[in-house]
Parts: sequence; C-alpha cells; structure tokens
Amino acid sequence: MNDESALERDGRQVLDRRGFLSFFGSVGLGGTLLPGALLALAQEAPEIKPEMVAAAAKIAGLPLTPEAEKAIADGLNRRGGLSQDYQALRDMGLGNDTPSALVFNPVLPGTGIPSGASMLKTSKIMVAAPRTDEDLAFLPVTHLAALLRKREVKSVDLTKLCLERLKKFDPVLHCVVTLTEGLAMEQAVRADKEIASGKYRGLLHGVPWGAKDLLAVKGYTTTFGASPYKDQTIDRNATVYERLTAAGAVLVAKLTLGALAMGDRWFGGQTKSPWDPTNAGQGSSGSSAGPASAVAAGLVPFAIGSETRGSIISPASRCGVTGMRPSFGRVSRFGAMALSWTMDKIGPLCRTAEDCAVVLHAIQGPDGRDNAVLDIPFAWDVRRDVRQLKVGYLKSDVEREIPDDPKNPDRVLRMKEGQAFAKASLDVIRKLGVEPFPVELPKLGSGPMDFLLTTEAAAAFDDLVRGGKLDLMSAEPERSAWVGSFRLHEFVPAVQYIQANRARFRLMEAYHAFFKDMDVLIGSALGPTNLTGHPEIAFPHGFDSKGQPAVLRLTGRLFGDADILLLAHAFQQRTDFHSRRPKL
Repeated sequence: MNDESALERDGRQVLDRRGFLSFFGSVGLGGTLLPGALLALAQEAPEIKPEMVAAAAKIAGLPLTPEAEKAIADGLNRRGGLSQDYQALRDMGLGNDTPSALVFNPVLPGTGIPSGASMLKTSKIMVAAPRTDEDLAFLPVTHLAALLRKREVKSVDLTKLCLERLKKFDPVLHCVVTLTEGLAMEQAVRADKEIASGKYRGLLHGVPWGAKDLLAVKGYTTTFGASPYKDQTIDRNATVYERLTAAGAVLVAKLTLGALAMGDRWFGGQTKSPWDPTNAGQGSSGSSAGPASAVAAGLVPFAIGSETRGSIISPASRCGVTGMRPSFGRVSRFGAMALSWTMDKIGPLCRTAEDCAVVLHAIQGPDGRDNAVLDIPFAWDVRRDVRQLKVGYLKSDVEREIPDDPKNPDRVLRMKEGQAFAKASLDVIRKLGVEPFPVELPKLGSGPMDFLLTTEAAAAFDDLVRGGKLDLMSAEPERSAWVGSFRLHEFVPAVQYIQANRARFRLMEAYHAFFKDMDVLIGSALGPTNLTGHPEIAFPHGFDSKGQPAVLRLTGRLFGDADILLLAHAFQQRTDFHSRRPKL
C-alpha cells in the first residue's frame, strides 16, 4: 500500500501512512487518544476524518462508536481546536531548560519527615604527605583535606597533578569532554591564598573535582554528550557547581556521559572502566560514565554524576567506586540537563562513603530555583553507633539455589561469585554488631510505570525530535537508543501518563510500608526506588575471577541518606576493597 492508498475496512482499521501520521500528530502530547511526533504532516491533510480517529482509538484501547468518532473529528477540525494549541506550545520554544509546573513529591500524605539541623562531623584523620604522586592521586577527600589544611600539600600542586593525569589517561579511558584548566588554576591559587591566610572554607577547600557534562558552567560548553549539543554553551552556572565553588573545590574537568544521559557512548567514543580499558565490547557503564571512570583511575578525588534510573549506581558498580544516589528532592537540579523532571537526581562518586557524605553535605538543600527540593536536614555524624540501625537483606539474593546451566557457564559463575560476595559481606556486617534479618521486596514492580521516564525525556527533547537533528545520534560512536525512544514516546496518551503516576503512588505506598521497620536494605530495587525517590549507595566488596569489581548496594528509607552512608562507612573501615587501584 503506497502513500496515497485509500482507506480500507475489512473488520479492522487500515489507514494510509499519511492519514495515520497526520492524525497522530494532530492529537498531540496532551491529547486524549494518542499523541504524536509528526504534527507537521497534519497540515498536508485537509481535515481529520472519523476513520483516522478510529485507527488512533484502536491503538489507544479506547472504544468509540461511529458517532463518537465523528464528534471527535469535528472537534479536532474546529477552528481554535487542540491542534492550534499544540502548535502554539511548540512556538514558545520551551527547550530543555524550562521546568515542569508539575512537581513530584516523594513524601506520602501524613508521613513525617526528618527534622533538626544539618551537620557534618567526620573522622579525625592523621595522614602524612604521600611519597609519590600516584599515592597522592588516590587519597580520599578526607585525607586530602587534612593535608591541604596543614599546607603539607598545596591545591595548585594537587590540581596540576589531576590535570596531568587527566591528559595522560584520557586517550585510554575517553572520560573527558573538556579540561577547565584555566578556571582550575585560578581557583587553586585562590584556595592556597585563602588557606594560608586562615580563611578555611571546609573539607573541600582546594580539592579538585570533575563534573558530568550536563552541569552548566559559564564559559564552557555543556555538551550533554551528544552531537547536536557538542558546541552548546549555557549562560548560567548549575547550583551544584556554585555550591562546590563556594566550598572552595576546584573544577578541573567536565567529564563524559552517554549521549543525553544513556549508557557510556558519547560523540567522542566509549568511556572505559580503568579495570578493563581494552575490552572492546564493554565500557564503564553509564550514564555517569566519565565521573566513575575518572574517580576509579585516580584522575580526580571526586566527581558529580546524576541518576534517573541507574546512572550513578551502574557506573559506580562497573568501575568499583563509591557512588551515592541521594533521595529525590535532596539536591537541586538547576542548571543541569533535564531528562525526567520527576526522577532526575544529582549525587557524588567518590573513593569512600565518608567522602560522599562530605560532598552531599555541600551540595544538598533548597536553592529557590528547583521547586522539587525539600528542606530536609542532612546530618552526618561519624560517631553514630551503627548497631542502632535496623538492617534487612534480600533473602532471595543470598539463599536461593543457583542451578548449573551448561549453555551459560559464565553467567552461572558470575551469579555464584556474586552470592558468595554477598554472604561474606553479611558476615562483615554481623561483626559490626548489626544483625541483618531476611526480607523480600514488595510484589508490586515498576514495569508498567517505566515509560514515565521515557515519556518525560521525549518532552524534554521534543525540539530535538522536531528540529531534524535527532538522527545525528544514530551514527557511531554514540549510536543511541534515544533516537527511536523519543519518537516512540511521543505517542503516549496523556491519560496513560497520568494513570502511570497514579500507579506510582501505590508503589510509593508499598515501599513506605516495606521500610516501616527497617532503616537499611542490603540489596537493590533499582527501578522501583528510582520512581519512589529512595536513596541508594554502591561500593566494592570484592573482585571476581576476572579481576573486576563486585559491589554491595544499600538502599535506605526516604531521606535516610545518612543511614546507608553510615553502614557503608563502617563496612569500609573493616575492609580495603574501596582502596584498591586499577593498573593502567
């Protein structure tokens, strides 16, 4: 059937391609039947016909009588109808930086939230200046802070070391989009002068860091890792950048992310894990690919990443660093690329859990610019007794039997190794004086709601879809699944988007009940908890038979960020997996 075919009926709706696309476009993103990415084609058809309504209704699962089909078509064709409204919205040029008026609140009605004051009480660190630059490069933030404050190490020298290592290892790891060398040296000189004069800003003063390249910094490109934006500059600073600068931290690089925050492939190639950089088929995972890789390789002491559904936890797991996804509403996203307004979260990737606490303390809290951020205190006190935590573990992860599978021996080996690591980690935690109890996840999963992310992403990049530049992301090396996904999710009915959010409320209720008598879960429910807003941390707890890091994941109550950090910190005080270095 060619483009000009007539409509036929043989007990089912068959529609010519032009009519099909024209109608779908005219219904638009807020339509009651089926939204579409191709409204422009509607201008080629003289009017919307009842047959087009019938085809759309069938796909949307909406039963209509012939009379209703005609009434809807008449309404769509009427002057001043929905089609004109949709065109007016597109003409506004909303772009990626206009937030949504609909704000997700992860706190259920009637639920108490933490109160009190934020605090940061860290370990007392006694450390001597390392003998080699290599040793210096892998020191945690807390150790570097002690050396910088005593002026045994200068920020200028530490910054130069980071810049040198970034230049040396980036050809192998492909983790750098832009070096901010001029800015870094300026900030480092200022830090040294301030520390020398007694104006000490805190533990991040003079410490270099790297930013995932979806955070805006004036004077530098913010590429989103994608070809259509590789020359983009944004005339504002992200709140996270401003807060770290106010804390005295030194930005040395804008680091890679998978194109538009998916995976580890960007327009410059595939970012690699320093534990396995020559593996042609595997990268550092993503989308916070560069931050995880750079921290793991000792190129920066810490980095800032973001997560919508796994983009901190996954690369932290692949690269063997400590990655923290804070509770939704903890950190402002102002000045950051939007992917999903109701799911995006910003958090640290560091060497240790306590480093994550230090960085999170600096960046968290309301800024008056991201109206999803709640005024919830973050209280880190390393002196807290970890034995007071109520800790559960996923029984199925630890106690299930793993049958042999001759067809997939590598998979079976990975599963058995993972289970062995989990059991060994439980033993470590028991020696801390914590007695974990077995639990199982709520039966309600997130699968039917997962399209919320991709629908919001399609809206966030609607101008890219319609502007003709989306296909730039179809070619290697950044070949991106977003190309098809954005187009597909332009066709999600507004009603179903709302229904999925109603189901999300039930998911929130299920996980609120799940954590009612538990502070920390040893385990992960990555999809559901990214929708509910719960925090998670990942950190290494072993190395497999191939020398790759294996990680332990802890999930916390909503705004129980300090609890999972405390247990992770206590674990790291008993083990050394987090301090091991890859050989590059």
